[in-house]
Amino acid sequence: MSIFKKLSNLFAPSAPTEGWTYWVCVQCNRCGEKLRTRIDLRNELSIEYGENEEVASYYCHKTLIGEKRCYQPIEVDLMFDARKKLTEQKIIGGKFISAEEYEATGEVAGP
Repeated sequence: MSIFKKLSNLFAPSAPTEGWTYWVCVQCNRCGEKLRTRIDLRNELSIEYGENEEVASYYCHKTLIGEKRCYQPIEVDLMFDARKKLTEQKIIGGKFISAEEYEATGEVAGP
């Protein structure tokens, strides 16, 4: 392998790992628009420390706004444990829906 190929591989972005992605699907209470957003579990979580300065849990807050009808903000709060597994979710201005419900609309936003 040439030196240029090695350098190219060194600086090339790595492929995204699906295990580090958490998808959230919601539906607006006002207009019914269905939205989906991606949360990168490596970069978008805020750490909450417990006693002895150890990681106790992670927190993520997202504000989602649709693009088709009413532009009402939908506030999503997610809590994860120390292993980044979802433990609690809250929503204001909408409701959580399954990926199947989102895909049934025929809308495709994001990968």
